[in-house]
Amino acid sequence: MSTDSTPSEPGIAARIEGLLRRTAIALRGALTRNDGRVTLGVTGLSYFLSYLVGLRHLGFGQPGYEISVVSNPLTRAFRQVGPFQWEPVALVVAGPVELLVAPLNILLGGVLATLVGLNLAVSVVAWRGPSACRLGPGAGAAAGLPGLLSGFACCGPTVLLVVGVQASAGILSLFQWLLPITVVALLGTLLWVGNRVETGDVGSTYY
Repeated sequence: MSTDSTPSEPGIAARIEGLLRRTAIALRGALTRNDGRVTLGVTGLSYFLSYLVGLRHLGFGQPGYEISVVSNPLTRAFRQVGPFQWEPVALVVAGPVELLVAPLNILLGGVLATLVGLNLAVSVVAWRGPSACRLGPGAGAAAGLPGLLSGFACCGPTVLLVVGVQASAGILSLFQWLLPITVVALLGTLLWVGNRVETGDVGSTYY
């Protein structure tokens, strides 16, 4: 007597592992191309600098050379001065460039810049050569959208001041929530792109 057996569906852990593996394939496919690497470098660096400018931690002043550090820098580096903003602990002046060094702000800006760069790198490669990431061209547009949100979250209050808009407390509180929403959107888009990767032909060309 024989019994029919049906293959069991993969568990949650297996599905997550597969999703992460496919996402890694999409990222590797994008970053093995020159246009993907250039997009990551240019957009990541541009966003990072814009992030520091938006925080008013990077700017221009009188030319000079100086490095000054506050007292108790390790303690003050963890002191928050606003939502997702921490106190600078050093000032670096190199020529006309002035940089306020806040380690946690720099770390957060670097993470955001990397996520934005990766999203846009996949976006560009999926648009120019979908087969490189084994994606459809439609994935490219979706991967680029969170980058716009992240830029607005970083520099929104500064933009309001530049155009002369009086920001109410409600508007400013909105920007406080845009940053974590942006991180979730950037990670979510990368995983969504990974879910669209065809893994049947793992040995296909990435170039």
